[in-house]
Amino acid sequence: MKPPWSSGGQPADAELVARARKGDGAGFDALVRRHYRAAYAVALAVLGRRDDAEDICQEAWIRVLERIDDCRDPSRFVYWMLQIVRNRARNHLAYRKVRHASSLEETPEHAAPTTAGSDVLLRGRLEAALGELTEVQREVVLLHDLEGFEHREIGESLGISEVMSRQHLFRARQQLRGILGERARDDLRIGREE
Repeated sequence: MKPPWSSGGQPADAELVARARKGDGAGFDALVRRHYRAAYAVALAVLGRRDDAEDICQEAWIRVLERIDDCRDPSRFVYWMLQIVRNRARNHLAYRKVRHASSLEETPEHAAPTTAGSDVLLRGRLEAALGELTEVQREVVLLHDLEGFEHREIGESLGISEVMSRQHLFRARQQLRGILGERARDDLRIGREE
């Protein structure tokens, strides 16, 4: 499966970057629309919280616009942009840890969903399971399974080999099946006890 920006008929990233550098807002807007979901997936992989990921995504896109002239190879824009997102997310995570450590109140980071809806419950379980993966595993799963990135592209983005990307995906899926399977069995046991 090819990512959406590699399909024919649409301007290449390099062309859109050139337009954005000249002040063409529509060119930059096209880049944002094309790559927003991938940026969000990376932010979510690092942060583990949807609200934080959305905020960091917005901040990162502002930073990308401010530094668009620094993109040395516009044909590789997506990898450059994802690194900015990753760095912003990691900085936010470090800030959050420091802020959280100085707090006297302890609040659970991943609270269980309060709504009884099965979609909300499933989403909460999946997010909690993703939270138990390593950052790299989360990023590989989200980029591959949600955004359709190929392993070569994920490897380039993360600075790892294509084979290592495949390994991370394989191990992450195994771990997710184990985690989600255990939780489903626990839920069945609790349901029988009630």
